[in-house]
Amino acid sequence: MSPHSVYIHIPFCTNKCYYCDFNSFVTNNPQLIWDYLEALDREMTLTFEQMPPTRIETIFVGGGTPTFLDHAQMKRFLEIVQRHLGKHMAEGNEYTMEANPGTTDKEKLALMHEYGVNRLSFGVQSFDNELLKKLGRIHSKDDVYRSVDNALAVGFQNLSLDLMFGLPGQTEEIFQATLEEALRMPTTHFSAYSLKVEENTLFHTLYQKGQLLLPTEDAELAMYLQLIDAMEANGYQQYEISNFAKNGMESRHNKTYWLNNDYYGIGAGAHGYAAGERHVNAGPLAIYMQMCKEGLPRVDQFSVSKREAMEDQMILGLRLREGVDLQRFADRFDRTVEEEFGEIVDDELKKGMLERTATHLRLTKKALPLGNEVFARFLGAE
Repeated sequence: MSPHSVYIHIPFCTNKCYYCDFNSFVTNNPQLIWDYLEALDREMTLTFEQMPPTRIETIFVGGGTPTFLDHAQMKRFLEIVQRHLGKHMAEGNEYTMEANPGTTDKEKLALMHEYGVNRLSFGVQSFDNELLKKLGRIHSKDDVYRSVDNALAVGFQNLSLDLMFGLPGQTEEIFQATLEEALRMPTTHFSAYSLKVEENTLFHTLYQKGQLLLPTEDAELAMYLQLIDAMEANGYQQYEISNFAKNGMESRHNKTYWLNNDYYGIGAGAHGYAAGERHVNAGPLAIYMQMCKEGLPRVDQFSVSKREAMEDQMILGLRLREGVDLQRFADRFDRTVEEEFGEIVDDELKKGMLERTATHLRLTKKALPLGNEVFARFLGAE
């Protein structure tokens, strides 16, 4: 079966945020963007010839900043997606586009809505303007209000906000103020992540020089617990370690990853998973676009062994609050979780890190901040 989900990468940004290690590029060259869109079109043609789509249930357009595209470029991009996938879109599909509050206006949002985008994920990160400057963000909290108002005005009803904690100079009080403002917004979903200092970022350089003053681990943990309490008190259920949603409004696309299901990966640096194989696209724009002229822009493609797939199923599935579906695991691999990972599971049950429900194996509440320690037990566990 062909995948039911599609990820598409738009790598352009107005500026590089100080913490960002994603495959993204700052440009003021409009022709580069037009050329990239042509390469995307070519990659979609070759990909869907090789593995024709049948029923597309989710599309996620990430970046970079997809809304960096100007109106004409956005229209061209949306037309490309519509031409390749429009006739395959399932009724009630989820079509998400990431958006930076500093790069949206009512006309652009209306165009996106007209072409079927029905969910927006705004990269807000904080409602504290000083913190936003420290992160290298281009928007202010007023831009967030304006963008959300514009989105509602043109018909969007499914809105998600990204938040960050554990930031330089951030205190529990500052984070609490951000949570209070965020929870007053008419949103259906929140993603909230702690800062990770990644290599090849400005923050990493500052960290190496001892110039990045981060909260303590205890303070970061306190913010995470603060986040969980605030979300649940306001009707947002924690359905994944870092994600919260109103009832029925979980990100269906992201659950594709956590359920270890197949998905198409399109664009520079994109990853895909289909028919038991994972692939990685070329990241640098010049290489990606040249490879698209000659064929698929794959720089790595490899089969996933049964053992690796089982490990992935455990590591990804345990991120979900419901955990790993035990029957689904057995049906997929002709092996039960107990047969494959029984010793590890028993050990983590005794430590109080895992618990069984009638149908699932999941992290306990106390294990949520320590999930990576549990996941590591299943990686290369044979």
